[in-house]
Amino acid sequence: MNLKNLLICTMGLGYIWVGISHFYNTSFFLKIMPPSFPYHLESVFISGICEILFGCGLLFRKTRYYTSIGIILLLIAVFPANIYLAFNEGVQNEIGISSFAASWVRLPIQFVLIGLAYMSSKN
Repeated sequence: MNLKNLLICTMGLGYIWVGISHFYNTSFFLKIMPPSFPYHLESVFISGICEILFGCGLLFRKTRYYTSIGIILLLIAVFPANIYLAFNEGVQNEIGISSFAASWVRLPIQFVLIGLAYMSSKN
């Protein structure tokens, strides 16, 4: 197994794990949702289902291209929640994360994840 395939497999399992966590750690995801965004609970569950499906899709070469596009779109869709977390000290305190981790680590990681999803869409 080459490095790219190992990375794709790791990403797939990571998305599955995070997707599942939407169902047993729902309160975490609810806390980081901007108040202006509608349907909080439904959005947490839908994004969790998407992450599980996309994680599974990454594991198969036939579905990897479309799955990667889905991941990119999902990461763009959840970016406002990460921005809200980065600039909301109250939420950071509630979930036990520092402002440094929320803004200077978590936000740039979104772009890295988008890049990795793009890379995984290529043969």
